[in-house]
Amino acid sequence: MTEKKSKKSAVSYNKWGYIFLLPFIIVFTVFQLIPLVTTIYNSLFENYMSGLKQVGPNFVGLENFKTIIQNGDLITYASNTAIMWVLGFVPQILVSLVLAAWFSDHTLRLKCQRFFKTVIYLPNLIMASAFSMLFFTLFSTIGPVNGILVQTGVLSEPFQFLGNVTAARLLIAFMNFVMWFGNTTILLMAGMMGIDTSLYEAAEVDGATSTQRFFKITLPLLRPILVYVMITSLIGGLQMFDVPQILTNATGDPMRKTMTLIMYLNKHLFSKNYGLGGALSVVLLIITAILSVVVFKVMGYDKED
Repeated sequence: MTEKKSKKSAVSYNKWGYIFLLPFIIVFTVFQLIPLVTTIYNSLFENYMSGLKQVGPNFVGLENFKTIIQNGDLITYASNTAIMWVLGFVPQILVSLVLAAWFSDHTLRLKCQRFFKTVIYLPNLIMASAFSMLFFTLFSTIGPVNGILVQTGVLSEPFQFLGNVTAARLLIAFMNFVMWFGNTTILLMAGMMGIDTSLYEAAEVDGATSTQRFFKITLPLLRPILVYVMITSLIGGLQMFDVPQILTNATGDPMRKTMTLIMYLNKHLFSKNYGLGGALSVVLLIITAILSVVVFKVMGYDKED
């Protein structure tokens, strides 16, 4: 009798677990699973507007994927996206590691930590569109940055920041760095604060320097957070859209060197070419999955310690 009662109570508790999971399952199905299946389905059809005439939907199989690959634009825009992501992510992770180490080190006894933590996180709360408009105004030909550089004699004439390939890419990368390094710092700092302080004390007794403690203790134990940061940043980099879209007025100039993959996708959707848009979305999904696996392999997170 007691076994039957225990089984019934376990079943009743499990029922409440499934009930609490139900809202997530519904939201995931409606807003993620169904759109994903619909996108894959649309990628197999020819479906676009030719003037005022609707062409399709006609089943074409993998023709949309062949068109995207053979066009050559995919590689160009993927390289643009990768370059701007690397230019923004490398200083972001380095600065965040340094700041997180400083803030989590009690021996430094830094003052006004709450103030500085708030300040570095504030850019993350600003909308990317507003941030882009601010930088567009600051670095335009008649903007205050050019005005200061000309008046101080650094430049003889205004520099076209958005008309130079290197300057435009660096500007977009810098904006992404400013917006996200605060969030990365908080994540890394949370991971560092979870490390047992006795490990640092033992290393200090053994004569380890602060640099040795950082590379031998902090970084290895911080690996799960670093993997999470890298993958989320990688996904965000592949989805880079709002900053270059607003900063270049959706043109990807100069010479389409700031055109990202999502801007390229947006052009297909804006022209109502749903077949190519769906195919490009599936390609982006595959690229994201492959790069995520690569990050896991490189970081060695797939191996059991």
